[in-house]
Parts: sequence; structure tokens; C-alpha cells
Amino acid sequence: MLLEVRDLEVAYGDYQVVWGVSLAVAAGESVALLGPNGSGKSTVVNTISGLLAAKAGEIRFDGACLKSRPTHVRASLGIAHVLERRRVFPHLTVLQNLTLGAWHSAAKAARARTLERVFTLFPRLSECKSQLARTLSGGEQQMLALGRGLMALPRLLMVDEPFLGLAPRVVEQMKSVFQALQAEGIAILFIEQNVRLALSMAGRGYILESGRLAIEGDAPTLINSPEVRRIFLGG
Repeated sequence: MLLEVRDLEVAYGDYQVVWGVSLAVAAGESVALLGPNGSGKSTVVNTISGLLAAKAGEIRFDGACLKSRPTHVRASLGIAHVLERRRVFPHLTVLQNLTLGAWHSAAKAARARTLERVFTLFPRLSECKSQLARTLSGGEQQMLALGRGLMALPRLLMVDEPFLGLAPRVVEQMKSVFQALQAEGIAILFIEQNVRLALSMAGRGYILESGRLAIEGDAPTLINSPEVRRIFLGG
């Protein structure tokens, strides 16, 4: 496995929010991290990227323990994190946003080639590369956020709510991009509220409930699981 998380526990001060969560993602695999609001999904991903410190447990990337490694080191190892609500730099142009994604030495060396690749995946970004990010539509900003993440040459791309608020046409485009990235060997771990949409594009899924791992399995099994319906619909 490229990413291995074992018995992860996370707390905000004295308030613990994640208990004993374990998950794994292989190279070239798409995995969905699901759960109701407040179940700890973003906390888990933020801890993997180093934005939060783990209280207990282990995170390994390509066999290396990440415990003492800060966020920028994890990013240079090949972990890219696209945060919820896009978080583009609003007063910079599309091209400037993308260029900032290629910040470490390996990414800088490949910047021209990677930029061409991003423009191939998202032709709209090439068309508006001189436009300020704040003037883009929601779908275009999501493309920009993903493109900026790809500029860092990730081996693992983690995306928080990639389809939130997007038109169906843009959702289909994003799904095609994810499939293309998988074909290149990039692993994808993503958070999504729409369970059926998430499992239509992920090979496997993990479902959190109140900070604990409630159920895991392959996508067809989870789609038809009564336990999944209970977690999201109650009863």
C-alpha cells in the first residue's frame, strides 16, 4: 500500500474527535472516505497531510513513517491535499495559482511539462490563465484547485469535497479527470457527501460514524449495505 493509516486518534485540545481509524490506499487506486457531517473525515485527511497532529497511531507513506515530518516535507514526498472550498488565491491569476503549486525542487524542474499536462486535463484553465481566480465560476475554481495540486507532482492526491456545488456536466468532467489520473498511477483519497456518486467512481470506501470507522469494503458492497443506509438515513 502507498498510504497506510493505523489506529489513528486525533484530538482538538482535550476534545477527541477520531478514535482508532485505520485505512489504506494503493498506488493508482481511488478510495472514498465517507460519513455524515462531523464524523471526522476532514480531520483524518488533515492529519495525513500534517495540518493536524495525531494523538496516537501511525501514518506511513511508501513505507516511511510520517510522524515527525512537517506538512511541507510530506508534500515534497508526493502527498497533495486539495482542501474543502477550493482555497485558491483570489487576487492572483490562474497561471500564478498553478505556478505556486510547483514549489519544491522536483516540481519546479518539471513545471513547464506539468503545466501543459494540467491544461490538457482542464482546457478551460488554459483559456483563462490570465484571469484573476476570484472571477472564476465555482467549477472553474475547483479545476484550478485540482490543477494546483497536480503541479506538485503528487503520488497521492487527497481531495476534500471535490464535487460540492458543481453542475452535473462539471461533475462528469471531474470524474473523467480522476480516471485519467488513476491510469497514470496516482492514488486518490477523496471525501464526498453524495454516497452513491462517490462509490460510482471509487473502488473501495471507508465510512466514519462519530469519529470511528463504522464499515469498509468494496464499492458494490457498500452501495447495497443496510448499515450504510442506517448511518446516512437513520433508523
